[in-house]
Amino acid sequence: ENADHVVGQVALIVEMVWYVKTVRSHQKNQVTEKNMIKVKSPLDPLKWRMKNVNIDSIYRILSKEVKNYKVPVVDLIELQTNDPFKVLIATILSARTKDETTIKVCERLFEKVKDINDFEKLSEAEIEKLIYPIGFYRTKAKHLKKLPKVLNEEFNGKIPSEIDALLKLPGVGRKTANLVRAVAFKKPALAIDVHCHRIFNRLGYIQTKTPFETEMKLMEKLPKKYWEKINSIFVAFGQHLCRPVSPHCSKCPIIKHCNQVSV
Repeated sequence: ENADHVVGQVALIVEMVWYVKTVRSHQKNQVTEKNMIKVKSPLDPLKWRMKNVNIDSIYRILSKEVKNYKVPVVDLIELQTNDPFKVLIATILSARTKDETTIKVCERLFEKVKDINDFEKLSEAEIEKLIYPIGFYRTKAKHLKKLPKVLNEEFNGKIPSEIDALLKLPGVGRKTANLVRAVAFKKPALAIDVHCHRIFNRLGYIQTKTPFETEMKLMEKLPKKYWEKINSIFVAFGQHLCRPVSPHCSKCPIIKHCNQVSV
């Protein structure tokens, strides 16, 4: 018992010395006790260890929480239409655009465009007018104009559900492809946007620098049963509470599971 006591005292002294040196060495960077939790000592004592991120609890809690929020635009279009074509168009239009704007534009556009071939009947200028003020509306109008030809020539006029096939469509990147696959076809896909990237890193579940890195890391780590809905849940949560600047941590239902990295 005496030996264990001595070992414990020595460990405590080493830990205290490490802590003082670390604080002094980081004074210029204004390191505080609040963010010291992100720095592990040589002994990695429990009090400085990152919280374990219980993704099962987080998913369960947020699934209930976001039911009180507005539905993200792509999910709303799917609920209203149950049409992969309209989900694809809404997803393309929603990039770099507020949901409120996308919803209004989609309502106007879908009154004129009922299926993919209707885009062939419209000029590029007419499409621009229909989708304004969507972000990058001129570029998106070009993509929409080209879409019927690609779909008809390569996919028999049908919206594909596989990622590699979706990526061949004009205006479709990885996030759009994954989102269409998950929302329109209810198939496992990780649609990672800035909200998902930010929240997963803020939780301390992963450490990545870009949404693409986040997607690759989550494909290894996140249970597949969560892939389909995680984007919808995190986007809603990121828009309402876990915002990029000044997140509402005091109101957060998952605060006990969060390491608040870089907050």
